[in-house]
Amino acid sequence: MGWIIIVAMALAAWLLLWRLGRVPRLSWELIGAALLLGLAGYAWQGNPGQVGSPVQARADTVNVDPELIAQRKAMMGQFGTEAQWLDTADTYGRLGSTRAAVTVMRGAVHAYPNSADLWVGFGNALVAHGDGMISPAAQYAFQKAAQLSPEHPGPPFFMGLALAQSGQLDKAEALWAELLARTPPEAPWRADLESKLGMLRQQMGASPAPLQPSQGE
Repeated sequence: MGWIIIVAMALAAWLLLWRLGRVPRLSWELIGAALLLGLAGYAWQGNPGQVGSPVQARADTVNVDPELIAQRKAMMGQFGTEAQWLDTADTYGRLGSTRAAVTVMRGAVHAYPNSADLWVGFGNALVAHGDGMISPAAQYAFQKAAQLSPEHPGPPFFMGLALAQSGQLDKAEALWAELLARTPPEAPWRADLESKLGMLRQQMGASPAPLQPSQGE
């Protein structure tokens, strides 16, 4: 059955070239030789009688923590041009295209070099592309964001997360402790920050230190 299909496809290709391609008569022999050469190659290496076996589809998506995206939106907003850049990078990240997410955010900080939000997003994209490890480029992006907006909670929060994932627990603890000390009690990200800081201190092998009250408590 496989041979019948192959020969039929070769004849159909020749007829289409003859009727629709307006192939000159002098080229008929060359086209026929090319088709015969293809059939010969298939006869040599092909195996039409082999039983097919389904191939499992490759998983190209990445399990992105929705809570982390929610934290990003709480700290950096959900609307406007900057949010559109960040959402685009998140979409590429969910599809597993971390390189594309980095490219998007590199373009974003080039277009808006004074945006702390976009520099944080650039740092996050670099961390994701590095399989959760913080690189010098990602660290620079977070530090640049902190310089542009010293009171912004995003740079220390996400840099601390990247440091913790990279095994630099003491540096992450210092960043999060300082951020918690200046976080208002009504801040929507405070509860998650407290939880992450408590788990980090347990992971460090020390009993959780009392959480520092925020200013105004």
